[in-house]
Amino acid sequence: MSPPPSFDKLDAATAWFEENFRTRGDLGASVSVWHRGREVLSLAHGFCDRARTRPWTEQTLVPVWSATKGPAALCCLMALHEAGLPLGAPVAEVWPEFVGAGKAEVTFAHLLTHTAGLCALDERVPIFDYDAVIAALEHQRPLWTPGEHQGYHARTFGFLMDEIVRRITGAESLGQYFHETIGRVLGLDFWIGLPAEQHDRVSPIYPGKISVAAADQAFLRAFNTAGSLTVRTFQSPFGLNAVSDFNQPETWARGYASMGGVGNARGLAKFYAMLAEGGRWRGEQIVPESIVEQLGADLSQQEDAVLLTPVAFGAGVMRDPLDRDPQSPGYGRKLRQHFGASLSAFGHPGAGGSLAFADPESGLSFAYVMNQMETSALPGEKVLGLVRALQPG
Repeated sequence: MSPPPSFDKLDAATAWFEENFRTRGDLGASVSVWHRGREVLSLAHGFCDRARTRPWTEQTLVPVWSATKGPAALCCLMALHEAGLPLGAPVAEVWPEFVGAGKAEVTFAHLLTHTAGLCALDERVPIFDYDAVIAALEHQRPLWTPGEHQGYHARTFGFLMDEIVRRITGAESLGQYFHETIGRVLGLDFWIGLPAEQHDRVSPIYPGKISVAAADQAFLRAFNTAGSLTVRTFQSPFGLNAVSDFNQPETWARGYASMGGVGNARGLAKFYAMLAEGGRWRGEQIVPESIVEQLGADLSQQEDAVLLTPVAFGAGVMRDPLDRDPQSPGYGRKLRQHFGASLSAFGHPGAGGSLAFADPESGLSFAYVMNQMETSALPGEKVLGLVRALQPG
């Protein structure tokens, strides 16, 4: 059994976290690290507002954008398990209307690995109208032969997960299902659909400056090119395109399963701590081990057509891509370490820099959330320095 991070590792992570506020622009942020079901590091510092009148604490909640996708994917996987459906089954088995425009062979695996070709919609529908978005997805023809290419379904992913959960379980929404089966059971400070009584705990978020990191240039160029697949993806369905939109209580309450989660670092890290323990928590099997194996499986790795960088997916979660070139001296090694050094780790980042993941090999889980965003395709140095500090060796 792997030991917990040493005091030196925890001290190094703390030092990096503190330096984020001095030189890397953090305003308010939290970190939570768990090992074998026990929190071993909890950091919180800064302010909820730029006027620095409202202190940020461990209990502060904040929108976490696409870090919502990990919990949303788990809900879909649990619903499929409940129905006895494998990842390779056609989506139409539970959603007959989905077959429109040549989608009869699209599987749950295609949706969960962002290879379905449904990242952008031809029909212009508002994100606020759930039924209209679902109808547009039913009418949409895949942008490529499902399974042949990979393109991050930045917004449509949540609607696809939500509809599957509703149809299988009868829940009113994926957010309700998550709360009843995971959130309430674990006592998580994380919601997909935030109750009104929690609204006064939420910190506003603030847009960041454009990143100039070399790794982000292709994505940012595409993001600023009208008509590109990247732009179409991040505008399908349309609406909620300004950071300020995510400071509205109505947005928190709606529970958008792609990017509408609200919580704190402890809530997200505790969620992944359960997964790092094979789905067990306090002696109870909360999530079947077979689902945890699906999360950690190498299901797809390609040069992503939307993010324009190599991206690897398990079942609805990201994994660090590996060097797949047999002629490369780094063959089999990670191309980057957003989720640490372990090959077993999986999780999901959120826009602006938030990040959460589980490493079943070491029993470690991690989450970082903040209110001062960075503008980049994937996590930046504020959080990656924390991840590096915690790695063995």
